[in-house]
Amino acid sequence: MAGKYSPRSRSPIFLLTILSLLALCFLFFLFSISSRTRPHGLYSTRSSETSFVASLEHFLAHRVPKFKSDDTVRAPEDEVAVRDLDDSMYRIESGRVHGDPYYPLGAPIRVYVYEMPSKFTDDLLWLFWNTYRDTSNLTSNGSPVHRLIEQHSMDYWLWADLIAPESERLLKSVVRVGRQEEADLFYIPFFTTISFFLLEKQQCKALYREALKWVMDQPAWKRSGGRDHILPVHHPWSFKSVRKFMKNAIWLLPDMDSTGNWYKPGQVFLEKDLILPYVPNVDLCDARCASESYSKRSSLLFFRGRLKRNAGGKIRAKLVAELNGAEGVVIEEGTAGEGGKAAAQNGMRKSIFCLSPAGDTPSSARLFDAIVSGCIPVIVSDELELPFEGILDYRKIALFVSSGDALQPGWLLTFLKSVSPAHIKEMQQNLAKYSRHFLYSSPAQPLGPEDLVWRMMAGKLVNIKLHTRRSQRVVKESRSLCTCDCRTSNFTSPGLSL
Repeated sequence: MAGKYSPRSRSPIFLLTILSLLALCFLFFLFSISSRTRPHGLYSTRSSETSFVASLEHFLAHRVPKFKSDDTVRAPEDEVAVRDLDDSMYRIESGRVHGDPYYPLGAPIRVYVYEMPSKFTDDLLWLFWNTYRDTSNLTSNGSPVHRLIEQHSMDYWLWADLIAPESERLLKSVVRVGRQEEADLFYIPFFTTISFFLLEKQQCKALYREALKWVMDQPAWKRSGGRDHILPVHHPWSFKSVRKFMKNAIWLLPDMDSTGNWYKPGQVFLEKDLILPYVPNVDLCDARCASESYSKRSSLLFFRGRLKRNAGGKIRAKLVAELNGAEGVVIEEGTAGEGGKAAAQNGMRKSIFCLSPAGDTPSSARLFDAIVSGCIPVIVSDELELPFEGILDYRKIALFVSSGDALQPGWLLTFLKSVSPAHIKEMQQNLAKYSRHFLYSSPAQPLGPEDLVWRMMAGKLVNIKLHTRRSQRVVKESRSLCTCDCRTSNFTSPGLSL
């Protein structure tokens, strides 16, 4: 009958509708599950390891070095390899310029990581691992050697992230490339701090000479004179005997050392080099810790460390003489050993302000200990450049005081007592937000120090390319300062005195 409902005639359409609805429900279910397990927000983090020793243990357990200690990787000695590399890099970069309207602003930094013989890399990490429990190994001023190495271990954290499988990495600001002609920058993975502290003096100098020659033999170094090479020399004593031959490279430093005691004039400057934070020696005071510690901060000002230092650090003794015995002020002398770590952490979490005067250099690891402890740093250092200042505003988390003001009788305490409770609370809240910028971790986290390194590098990249090309227009007296007797493998370099 016309117009009468017929189930048989509409059953295929009905079945397709039901199946479509079921499929949509299934997809919605899958999406809801994934959204519950996926971190929320653009910069959410997954579980990460911030302990150097724990991260190193996992790294060494899974690491298979490509080259052995006695392997020698020799680069071609003629100019052909250098010209070929330069031509290839020009073609690739020209393609990027014409193909990407946002290049280089929107692209990640492309880094080529040298595969150096393991005596410069893995062997040194193993040397640290096999000896770090030796708590009797101290510097001349009584500081535990292995703690110092941990504080300057940014070379490990950067390298470990760069060479990690891409599937395990979280950073989008940098990618590792497998071909030199694709690279913007070249990373030299030599552990200069470990070698300085754990090798005998002459053995260390010999290794420095070998590393210098190995790098300077590379076509990429010869092409640019090292201007696009990154050299981690975070401890001011490390690589000191030969680093003048690599002054064109981008140095990763703790500060610029305005005193002139550690770096020669013209060796370091902000336009070329990059300041990186020390690795904190205390545990992070997380959001829960911070909220619980507000009412427990009974001290006004706290300081723990070596009271007698060299160069700009001499101000410490003067500050102690001025502040010692004052109400609400806690001053302790001590080092960064295991007991010192607990004492410093406890003191910082009980104080509103933490004194951060200069050390042997204008910077001090204590600044970053204070930040991750939620203790407002009081920075007493007249000429101090800080890590990532182009990105971070330290005025939101720290107070800056000139040496002259700090040493005036009664001035510093009067100033600190004048800071309003509202301002203190605001700065403490900012410290909780800023801490992530100073926590090295594995895997490296977005907006962590490893990430900010490459964001800062991106700002330098145009200048790096400019100076590299200008240097190539000049006829060089020599492409290498190094000569090598192949029969004896003895390194010699004109003017090198060790």
